[in-house]
Amino acid sequence: MTAATCTVCELHAESTFRIEGMDCREEVAMLERRFKNLAGLEDFSADLMGQRLHVKYDAALLSTSSIVDAVADTGMRAWLEHEKPLVGTERQSRVRQALVGLSGVTLLLALVLDTVGGLSPAMTRQATMALLVASLIAGAAVTIPKAWTSLRLRSLDINVLMMIAAAGAIAIGQWAEAATVVFLFAVAQALEARTLERARAAIRGLMDLTPADALLRDGHGERRVPVDDIRVGAVIVVRPGEKIPLDGRVTAGFSEVNQAPVTGESLPAEKAPGDGVFAGTINGRGALEIEVTKLRRDTTLARIIHLVERAQAQRAPSQALVERFARIYTPAVIVLAVLVAVVPPLVVHGPAAAGHYAVWDTWLYRALVLLVVSCPCALVISTPVSIVAALAGAARKGVLIKGGAHLERLSRVRCIAFDKTGTLTRGKPEVVDVVALNGGRTSAVVGLAASIEQRSTHPIAQAIVDHAMTENISSAAADGVTSLSGRGTEGSVDGRRVLLGSHRLFEERQLCSPALHDRVDAVNASGRTAVLVAHDEQPIGIIAVADRSRDTGKAAIEMLRQQGVEWIAMLTGDGAGTARAIGSELGVDEVRAELLPEDKVTAIRELRAKHGTVAMVGDGVNDAPALALADVGIAMGAAGSDAALETADVALMADDLLRIPYTLRLSRATVRNIKTNLAISIAMKAGFVIAAIAGVATLWVAVLADTGASVIVIANALRLLRAD
Repeated sequence: MTAATCTVCELHAESTFRIEGMDCREEVAMLERRFKNLAGLEDFSADLMGQRLHVKYDAALLSTSSIVDAVADTGMRAWLEHEKPLVGTERQSRVRQALVGLSGVTLLLALVLDTVGGLSPAMTRQATMALLVASLIAGAAVTIPKAWTSLRLRSLDINVLMMIAAAGAIAIGQWAEAATVVFLFAVAQALEARTLERARAAIRGLMDLTPADALLRDGHGERRVPVDDIRVGAVIVVRPGEKIPLDGRVTAGFSEVNQAPVTGESLPAEKAPGDGVFAGTINGRGALEIEVTKLRRDTTLARIIHLVERAQAQRAPSQALVERFARIYTPAVIVLAVLVAVVPPLVVHGPAAAGHYAVWDTWLYRALVLLVVSCPCALVISTPVSIVAALAGAARKGVLIKGGAHLERLSRVRCIAFDKTGTLTRGKPEVVDVVALNGGRTSAVVGLAASIEQRSTHPIAQAIVDHAMTENISSAAADGVTSLSGRGTEGSVDGRRVLLGSHRLFEERQLCSPALHDRVDAVNASGRTAVLVAHDEQPIGIIAVADRSRDTGKAAIEMLRQQGVEWIAMLTGDGAGTARAIGSELGVDEVRAELLPEDKVTAIRELRAKHGTVAMVGDGVNDAPALALADVGIAMGAAGSDAALETADVALMADDLLRIPYTLRLSRATVRNIKTNLAISIAMKAGFVIAAIAGVATLWVAVLADTGASVIVIANALRLLRAD
């Protein structure tokens, strides 16, 4: 039974192909028609912006070569993603450019000759006609193969419509118009593809961040080797100014590393032995020896690129709506074009027009203009190009958004819930105040406490030791140090007993006086944790420890309010006093403290019921249930967390709260951009439909308007790459 199961599993395969020539939704439609009845095909999805085709198939019935052949039937070319592009791609591109150039030159000569003359009228007509025919042949050579493929697949795409328009113009004697239409269409398609390529280049720019080789150090010395040949545990050397090729841990050397390509942080991060580094980041002035911890395909940057590519392939709700509209729009305009060609001559002009060729030519010409503007390329591409530009722009700034649906949903957020520890706060306790009692010195209090806590790994103990080092307070070695079951620590320094711990511990030891009790209550009321210190059974001081709020916390919350966020809540498992103090300092609207993970889930439900769309900001691990339930889950500091990269809808690579207002601004700018693009597309289409019926628009102007709309919406969307 097990063997049979394995055999069945092996038959179900998945492959991803790169596609050349997929520049419009019409090409995707051709793929859908060609693949519709392909034996062994289980599922497939075409990514227009990424020019990828992901196929699930039964390997017993369908092979990758058969899939490549099926793509070739549509006039496009495919190859497996991990393979090199097919030979001849660049040559074909040069041939197309030469044909377009020849079409333009011969058209220009024909127009000049027809205007200037210089030959006898008969010779001028013959030479002009020959040049126009040459222009038509050269220009149509680029379009006819695609049009023929579409007809074979029973599809009326823009290539077919353009050839019909050109043929119709020839039929009514408009040779110059036909040649102009064919040439301008070829130029416009090239311009549209070039503009679209800029959007795709934004994603490819991420892939170029890592070097192809690395300086490996082993028993044979140092040598350059391909990154793909390096294994986990190997030691590589990164010289000053070089890019770090793989994720790893510094084993020797000190340097500052520019982590902006991965985390978006503007300031370099200091790296010392024991610190982690990411592939694609840039080393500073010091040389580093790095032990590799991840292979190239598993690095944080590789995962980011994969997730961004997967995100751009997902359709946003508005994109799906537009594509459904386009499926209705195109046939409707074609039917309208037929009616425009036939009805007015018969109904408006009456029976007298039956033999009047000029009347039929006039309305046929208007119908041809309608055919030209019927392709909805600009309309269909207006949404995905905006989404991809926004996703790529965000990734450059260290914000990973998992898809257009999350981006659109984020634009509707009016309530944000924050986890406290590690999100609004630094997640690392610090000594914020020291109170000496009975006339003692604060340095003595800190020095004795640090002596006892030197070997402890508890975060509060580390905070006390770090504070002593920062203040240059010496601490002697302690003897007989004992942990007191979560309440404190005691030991001997220079033969005298030192005790430090909680208020409860001092009450148990009967060391707490009313005055000390009041002092401790005051510390707790301010949201700090009180660590009491006693020397020879006498209280000598209180060390106040707190998890400080992030420097950018208050500014981030104020920026969120300016962007229309109406309610900001803080959800934490910490005590009420500490939570209220942090909440008051940052200016949040609501504080919910002492929450278990399931309590945070309940809080998200209640916030959604009261305020609508809710975003939850946490660390992606401890807050996983609440992040999953929220309309948008945002994980901070995800660069070092595989779990956060996988579970969150939005992952902030660095612990920078200001990235949250940026992400919200970007989401709303993207939605505005999409609406603007749709308005441009629909307005231009509607305008030319009216102009075509009224007889105002010409064929060649319609070609410029049709592709011009595509270029305009793409150029408008590319502004999102630079959004701040």
